[in-house]
Amino acid sequence: MRLLFIGPPGAGKGTQADRVAEELGIPHISTGDMFREHVSRGTELGEKVEKIMAAGDYVPDEITVRMLEERIGRPDATKGFILDGFPRTPGQVASLDSLIGEDGLDRVVVFTVDQDELMERMLARGRADDSTETIRNRFDVYVEQTKPLLEIYEEREKTVKVNGIGDVHEVTQRILAALNSAHVGHDANEEE
Repeated sequence: MRLLFIGPPGAGKGTQADRVAEELGIPHISTGDMFREHVSRGTELGEKVEKIMAAGDYVPDEITVRMLEERIGRPDATKGFILDGFPRTPGQVASLDSLIGEDGLDRVVVFTVDQDELMERMLARGRADDSTETIRNRFDVYVEQTKPLLEIYEEREKTVKVNGIGDVHEVTQRILAALNSAHVGHDANEEE
């Protein structure tokens, strides 16, 4: 099963991606982890990424896609994977499509969360960069950036929405249940 997890900052999608990946026996592919792995291995792409990140710039899509292509080509990803952190823009959706095809993803799991509750959760972490203002700004950026992305995947009928607030185990169970029912529904549609 090839999945993409999308959710606002602090929604716990990284934690859930790890848990669901373990349940399904597929790798959780986070762009941040991918970048760090290439840097630590000293690959050609890793050296480029290190310079870009040291300058505080975003890693260009072309490099991210090359790393992703290498990563999903590994044996552990033959049965599927969970993407986390890519794609984030319509341009990146096109790049992913060129890599795995327009129907390459089985499902896009969208974490729905109450903003006030999420705000409380993030402020409770006590991080220096987590002020009410910065958190609100990150929400606004998330909504602005992901809205076009969600529209693309909704049009393709790939999205399933999952409430991301609650006990970690409960949220994992919600995701697995949503994937199972969506998968069954998807198969039923194909047979019509």
